[in-house]
Amino acid sequence: MPNYEIRYDFRCPPGICPVGPADLYEAALEQCEWAESLGFTRVTISEHHGSDDGYLPSLVAMGSAIAARTSKMRIRLGAIIVSLHDPLRLAEDLAVLDNISRGRLEIVIANGYVPSEFAMFDVKLSDRVKLVTEAVEAIKGAWTGEPFEYRGRTVRVTPKPCQNPRPPIVLGGASEGAARRAARIADDFMPTMPQFWDFYRDELQKQGKPDPGPLMQGANMYLHVTNNVERTWEQIAPHALHEMNSYGQWAAEAESATGYQPVDNIEMLKGMGMHKILTPAETVELVSAVPDDGAVLFHPLMGGLDPEIAWENLRLFESEVLPHVK
Repeated sequence: MPNYEIRYDFRCPPGICPVGPADLYEAALEQCEWAESLGFTRVTISEHHGSDDGYLPSLVAMGSAIAARTSKMRIRLGAIIVSLHDPLRLAEDLAVLDNISRGRLEIVIANGYVPSEFAMFDVKLSDRVKLVTEAVEAIKGAWTGEPFEYRGRTVRVTPKPCQNPRPPIVLGGASEGAARRAARIADDFMPTMPQFWDFYRDELQKQGKPDPGPLMQGANMYLHVTNNVERTWEQIAPHALHEMNSYGQWAAEAESATGYQPVDNIEMLKGMGMHKILTPAETVELVSAVPDDGAVLFHPLMGGLDPEIAWENLRLFESEVLPHVK
């Protein structure tokens, strides 16, 4: 049986999101409890800053809320734009979250790529590689619980994380440089596109580290279960277009290979294949073809989708799909 996962970014675009951020947060917490009750293995939340649609800016706050409402699911912060954070304060907050969750924290660290975010925090885009490298080393030192040297002074961070010796540090990235950097300073690599994985493996071998083998393919798609595919496409189309075009615009501005690109209409979006709007029977077929080490991913509040529509999707998966794929 594959792993079932759920993710949120809490976009709430004006004009198409029928509820406010508080309602989205509440719905997500309820859905996390629901997902855990069905054996979902992970929830992922993402961050961006100053976005017009209210994209979640505070991973630790939301991660702590999820940790308080669940007891088994892994909580992945993916990705933390570490260039925009003070490394010592971030290490403190993450250590507390790891303790709140009793060792369920996963972190993915990224350089960041949206120019407006760096301007907001008065950080130079050209400094991001240096800042990420410094931050990773600082977090490693912080999580020993012992004094260490940081920017010419001796500091100590407490408490230690719950995980022993610490939560793994995963680097995300969209370039050969990011892949090779992950091999040198991190515990794992999460590429935005599969082609960067080979650079990671190559650098690991140069460093004398074990080869992790081929990339384990996850589920890079939006899955929605429905009894009326045409109606559901009409319901989610504005939200799907908003998400694709928002990510696509950021990627185009940064010349970053994220897999997203601006599209003009829903037919173009359908042709990209990232959105699977399926009947229960079609979903059973899809899920049954996923290998045991693969993942099925839900993004139920995508683009500020009405929580009621999101719940229809999830409940249908529970009642008409899961019983046929266990």
